[in-house]
Amino acid sequence: MDYRIEKDTMGEIKVPNEKYWGAQTERSFENFKIGIEKMPSEIISAFAELKKACAIVNNELGRMDKARTDAIAKACDEILEGKLDENFPLVVWQTGSGTQSNMNMNEVISNRAMEIMGADFRAKPATDAPNFVHPNDHVNKGQSSNDTYPTALRIALVLELQKQILPAIERLEKTLDKKTAEFAKIVKIGRTHLQDATPLTLGQEFSGYAHMLKASKAQIIASIPFLTELAIGGTAVGTGLNSHPKFSELVSAQLNKQTSTKYAFVSHPNKFHGLTSHDAEVFLSGALNGLAANMMKIANDIRWLASGPRSGIGEINIPENEPGSSIMPGKVNPTQCEAVTMVAVQVAGNHASVAFGASQGNFELNVFKPVIAYNLLQAIKLLSDSIISFDEHCAIGISANEEKISKLMKESLMLVTALNPHIGYAKAAQIAKTAHHNGTTLREEAINSGFLSAEEFDKWVVPEDMIAPKA
Repeated sequence: MDYRIEKDTMGEIKVPNEKYWGAQTERSFENFKIGIEKMPSEIISAFAELKKACAIVNNELGRMDKARTDAIAKACDEILEGKLDENFPLVVWQTGSGTQSNMNMNEVISNRAMEIMGADFRAKPATDAPNFVHPNDHVNKGQSSNDTYPTALRIALVLELQKQILPAIERLEKTLDKKTAEFAKIVKIGRTHLQDATPLTLGQEFSGYAHMLKASKAQIIASIPFLTELAIGGTAVGTGLNSHPKFSELVSAQLNKQTSTKYAFVSHPNKFHGLTSHDAEVFLSGALNGLAANMMKIANDIRWLASGPRSGIGEINIPENEPGSSIMPGKVNPTQCEAVTMVAVQVAGNHASVAFGASQGNFELNVFKPVIAYNLLQAIKLLSDSIISFDEHCAIGISANEEKISKLMKESLMLVTALNPHIGYAKAAQIAKTAHHNGTTLREEAINSGFLSAEEFDKWVVPEDMIAPKA
């Protein structure tokens, strides 16, 4: 491999000649051979948006010439287009402030900007040359890793929520709303404690699933106003040293132009909070964890209701997507449900990592930022993908097994609950227990008990009349 010599404040180091990164990136690359988890691409894109916005604002404030500004902006655009993807090699497990990823971005932009301006960055023009772009003095002007990384994180989160998770939720929500209407008149037995309970409609059951998603969506949206508050402009410890008083406000406005976000970014009202606390990220993580819990419940219910095909509950049918066993011929498993439940437990673990990480904001800086970023963005991705997969390969194709539903409902002893207002709890319980002991029907034992007539039983025990309160 061909190498070149790059320099930083610690001296010289060899860097692969075909790469745009510099000395600080190389040191991190060599010093942190930990895991395979690379800095998320969403963070890289968010950083590119941020660096572009910062360059434009520095130019507006008279702190950077137009030529450098334009070159930096173009380099950022190329990053956003994916043209420089191979230049961001760093892992998550690095410095807790994300300093090396910030410098990775600064170095790549700096070198590519010089190239755009006609300079050979490998030979480095003189520092006073008009086409020299310094990673710190120009690309990072008015900034610190301590305010750029949390800003990039929040840019990534707000954009990915809009791009991924909210549309995914809405998609499955629509499917479940359709199923609610489709199953509105199918009366079935309910279950509590995994035991028979009073009737409801299959549509009512599915309406609960749909509303879970509506609630989860609202909870995620509720977190966004806190995530739109950006730390940029706080620099090292929140004081804004070496920045400009208007920098944060102007960068936030520029980011809104660039990203066309529905949820506008604003300058964080207290940069000391913005650098050292990630409570907004914990809030979001909790909402994602709540969504994961809801998806776990929905997926579990679906696979229970579809269990069988002959020895389970079997009240619904789900699509048969692939063979389920290497030894049992013809077996088909609820695989989409299983994928969703695995994602749910992963997200629960992610939430624990985010919460622990966010609690470690010592003095003026939290140094768990990359792990917080990784876990949140993974949770968003996994939940989004699994919800879309579950919708496409399972939920849309769910149908009711009305024959099985009717059979199980008619056999249920809990229809006896309808008799409570007429003969009292104790007598109704006696009828149910006797029927269960004798293996007979409720109707038979109700009549045999002498507590009511056959006509009264048929009038009072009507499952269709047991699915809503009555005055």
